[in-house]
Amino acid sequence: MVTVRFVLFALVTAPATVAVHVYLYRRLFAATSEHRAWRRVGMGVMTVLGALMVLSWSVTRFLPMDSTFAVATAVWTWMGMAIYLLLAFGVLGATRKVAARMQRSRGETAVVESRVAGTANSVAQAHAVGGSAQAGGTLAATGTESISMTPEAMATGRHGAAATHAEAAPVAMAEGPVGATSASSAPVDVERRRFLARATAGGAVLAAGGVTGFGMWSAFHPPVVNEVAVKLPGLPKALDGFSIVHLSDIHVGPVIRRRFMDELVRRCNALRPDLVCITGDLVDGHVASLAPAVSALSELKSRHGTYFVTGNHEYYWSDAAWAEALERMEVQVLRNRHVRIGDTAASFDLVGVDDWSAGKTGFSQGYDLAAATAGRDSERASVLLAHQPSNWKVAAREGMGLQLSGHTHGGQFFPFTLAVSAIWEHDAGLFTEGDRNLYVSRGTGFWGPPLRVGAPPEIVRVTLLA
Repeated sequence: MVTVRFVLFALVTAPATVAVHVYLYRRLFAATSEHRAWRRVGMGVMTVLGALMVLSWSVTRFLPMDSTFAVATAVWTWMGMAIYLLLAFGVLGATRKVAARMQRSRGETAVVESRVAGTANSVAQAHAVGGSAQAGGTLAATGTESISMTPEAMATGRHGAAATHAEAAPVAMAEGPVGATSASSAPVDVERRRFLARATAGGAVLAAGGVTGFGMWSAFHPPVVNEVAVKLPGLPKALDGFSIVHLSDIHVGPVIRRRFMDELVRRCNALRPDLVCITGDLVDGHVASLAPAVSALSELKSRHGTYFVTGNHEYYWSDAAWAEALERMEVQVLRNRHVRIGDTAASFDLVGVDDWSAGKTGFSQGYDLAAATAGRDSERASVLLAHQPSNWKVAAREGMGLQLSGHTHGGQFFPFTLAVSAIWEHDAGLFTEGDRNLYVSRGTGFWGPPLRVGAPPEIVRVTLLA
């Protein structure tokens, strides 16, 4: 089943990847220079980057992680850069079109005003000439002034007026159609077009490079710690102030390695939690490759231990194998079951379910809230660990006072932050309905491009209130 999903994924992403690299070649290389050497370099660069991106998903699956670490980091960083280049070209192109349309609009307005002014001047001149002739005739008829108006003079006056109209008309006509024709048939300024292409490409590279650099810094920077206080229905007074450190979506793999994990563990231990919970998508690789990095979790320190539930990515790399490996690392795996946290005097139920989508995509074991809560006293306080926030409202009706989830990454980086907020009703943060609560983590690591823009990674410290 996993192989079929992988093949389908490759068939969908490969054509899109090729199309993106062809487009970027045209904008960055073909449109900016006529030199064959420059274009050949561009074609070679885009071919290599595109091929590596298409192959990256299979290479990291079938080759040892250590041998693909550098390549995976470079390819997935380029993936993020390519996305921001596309966005930059789109924004700059739209800006140029708006500016050109405004310029054409101003030009057309100026032409119309010129035509109106020319017509008004012609009419005024004609009226002036005609009025003078009429006034002269009137004065002669009334004898007010001794002026002789001979037939030749009157003819000359009429001829002058006609000539004025004849001279004015061609001018007005020339200002209209001829001007429009010359604008539309003007030769293309190749140098200006090349300059604009280079300016646009340079601006896109600078903008995309700047955002990508910030995103990488944010992704590899130690996660921020978010403090959340939640009132848990039914929690005994003796457990008021109980603290849970919540981690999710770490995605240990070809990019996130032992050094990242050691720093993460150090920060978690500094919070002195009562309990540590990891809500899935811990790994992106096989046990044999990633166990040395993941084993850092055995250094986590808390009063009541560390607990884990599967995410969708664990199923891609053998959920059963990882469950066994984590148990050996002293991480307790809750697969559709619950445990009691505390002692006989004061305690609550910690409920764990498998990934929501696993059973729906053909895997043998998936989300089963009924099995996880079987035999549980519904009046007792409870915290549910579930990778995806999909079934929260149902879980709340079943008595879960608090659900801790992840999966969405909060979108991880713009513009996917907007898409995730539109797709997911509960995309990131704390959500409350009545006396029930849900917290969706933005994730502690990252997946795919090592970028975090608009959705920084987080460690969540949840304080339970009675």
